[in-house]
Amino acid sequence: MNKPRCGVPDKEIDLNTLENSILVSKNRWKRDLSGAGYMAFSKKMLKWRLIGEGYSSQLTVEEQRYIFRLAFRMWSEVSPLEFVEDIKSPLEDVDIRLGFGTGRHLGCNQKFDGSGQEFAHAWFLGDIHFDDDEHFTAPNAGGGISLLKVAVHEIGHVLGLPHIHRPGSIMQPSYLPQESAFEMDWMDRKAIQHLYGGCKGRFSTVFDWIRKEKTPYGEVVIRFNTYFIRDGWYWLYENRNNRTRYGDPVALQIGWHGIPVDGVDAYVHVWSRKRDAVYFFKGIHFWRYDNENDRVFRQDSEGHHYPRLISEGFPGVSSPIDTAFYDRRDSRIYFFKSTLVYAFDVEANSLARGFPQNIRDVFPPVVSRDHPDGNVDAAYFSYTHNAIFLLQGTRFWQVVGSRDRWRQPFLPRNGLLPHKEVDQHWFDICNVHHTALKLNR
Repeated sequence: MNKPRCGVPDKEIDLNTLENSILVSKNRWKRDLSGAGYMAFSKKMLKWRLIGEGYSSQLTVEEQRYIFRLAFRMWSEVSPLEFVEDIKSPLEDVDIRLGFGTGRHLGCNQKFDGSGQEFAHAWFLGDIHFDDDEHFTAPNAGGGISLLKVAVHEIGHVLGLPHIHRPGSIMQPSYLPQESAFEMDWMDRKAIQHLYGGCKGRFSTVFDWIRKEKTPYGEVVIRFNTYFIRDGWYWLYENRNNRTRYGDPVALQIGWHGIPVDGVDAYVHVWSRKRDAVYFFKGIHFWRYDNENDRVFRQDSEGHHYPRLISEGFPGVSSPIDTAFYDRRDSRIYFFKSTLVYAFDVEANSLARGFPQNIRDVFPPVVSRDHPDGNVDAAYFSYTHNAIFLLQGTRFWQVVGSRDRWRQPFLPRNGLLPHKEVDQHWFDICNVHHTALKLNR
């Protein structure tokens, strides 16, 4: 093979099988993947360092460190791993050490070959060396060899991945020319999750953001995006690709201007023939959002100033709430608080008769003991699935809909189907370390 490539030797591996051979050591454990001997770290928080004697002569030290932060973040976006740069600990306590060299380098027993063939090599659960005879460049430089792309590939090896012979994979052995924006291929994502598992965690709010757009023919069409919010950060979920957007999570204030920066308890979109209003809830207050000007209203057309008390805008609803959603079937907002549900009649501007009620009475379990029993994190109507979901912790329950009852008439109205795991339904919603959250590509 004459193409520029990675220096890690190829091993054949079946990514669909996982043997259970485990060897335990101080900080790491090893899984034998189909007998190939590939390993994985035993912990999810990993330290890395660009070693001082291994700086590149072609980019500034800050450029090198920034590119490596981006490379580690890309793996963090698709796995439960978090990476932190550590420049203070003893070197032996650093999990992943990176450096540049030429020929005989950094005490390594593997020699670089000069420009043109082997760009870098790595060791599982160890070090990464880059050949400084190569013309490494920053992302989007338009020429040279993308240090970001090579680093992402080599980090994959350190984390335990072999070469993957699939077009589009960052783990294919041969280097392809710079791309303006490359992403983790589906196989890369599944391979790293095969080693470390999926991403789990609770969410404070999940919703579909509706917008109207005009086609080139002047027709108005309705489009939507799905968002998951945790603390003060959000992920846009690409329903068509069944994964998160490349580069997420993003700070909440970037997407919605004027709402609390540390997160919200609920999002409600009252959408009917008479009304089209978006609300965010936090604590005892709520905000109405101005879609046209892309920020919260200070004062709306009805003369209301924001933020407002929930008790003023929605009389009878006890605050703070856990979550809420608008049900277009009956024009009610369902507010959740502990074990209670408050159904608010939007047209009458008052609580529906007989509410609040226990959550089990409003959303009865299909299987008696399979129920969140209160303290719901997020209530979400999905336009993709045409279904309502209640999320609590790492689980979700789907609400029985009219189609479900048509197929199985014995199901209770608004019953909760048996729970499933969030990460088995919505993929790659992964945290990144707080030191990498504000990196720009």
